[in-house]
Amino acid sequence: MNGQKPSLPTPPLETHEIDAELLPKLVAYLRQMSVELREKWVSRISEAQLLGVMSPEEIFSEVKAVYDNYVDALETGSVESLQAYARDLSERIIHRGVETHEVLGIVLLLRDVLARSLFLRYQDDPELLDRILDSYEPAANRIAVTVGVSFVEERERVIREQQAAIRELSTPVLQVRDRLVILPIIGAIDSQRARQLTEQLLNAIQANRAKVVVIDITGVASIDMTVANHLVQTVNAARLMGASAIITGLSSGIAQTLVDLRVDLSTMNTVGDLQGGLEEAERLLGYKVLHSDPAPPDRLA
Repeated sequence: MNGQKPSLPTPPLETHEIDAELLPKLVAYLRQMSVELREKWVSRISEAQLLGVMSPEEIFSEVKAVYDNYVDALETGSVESLQAYARDLSERIIHRGVETHEVLGIVLLLRDVLARSLFLRYQDDPELLDRILDSYEPAANRIAVTVGVSFVEERERVIREQQAAIRELSTPVLQVRDRLVILPIIGAIDSQRARQLTEQLLNAIQANRAKVVVIDITGVASIDMTVANHLVQTVNAARLMGASAIITGLSSGIAQTLVDLRVDLSTMNTVGDLQGGLEEAERLLGYKVLHSDPAPPDRLA
């Protein structure tokens, strides 16, 4: 999955958590009872009103896969397969509005369904039941944590991608003609957004082989020292890539702030408004700027 933050390696289930003598018996029982236990699990999910955005057929299909991976994790002591499936499942259902508490809820319900079944199966032998539960519960808890963490990590990745997409859409770099691009900035600018703007602009300069960039900040209400310096660095970075930068739309308040902050403005080419900035850009590119003269008054016949 692109853009996913690498996860920390998941340690295997501790060997002392599983009684080697009871493990084959436990796994065999859970596989033998898989159909009945999956049906009970689906019923509990429905009663708890979880996964409401999914159809009954979808829920049953996912339940079967999760159950099989769950039992495999108990048998092998490794949660890697279950972890991979949990991430894949998360990627498919997060966009449909499934919440973290729902995923944690269904995993805890499975743990409860299996524990109740084990209790009923071995209730006539309390000593054996205690040994079974002592083996099952720590491993089940570990599995529940693994699934929950996998879902949260995937959800955070999706949120980061959505935020990046929103930022990119809110600050598009526009090519208005050959070798000329405009970066219109609207709204508040913090350090993170300033870095993102610089990256977008430099990528656009390279992609469009731009020689002049117009950075219009008409829609920016205020900036601080960090952002002001970042703006200067952006202009310098553009110059290093062979593009001249023109700043347009400086308000009186921002201009005064830049003066008060003693920002080095010697490298910045500023023009009052966007139209003036485009005309200056075309002049730098060697285009002839034509001004339309008012039509002459009609002559009297």
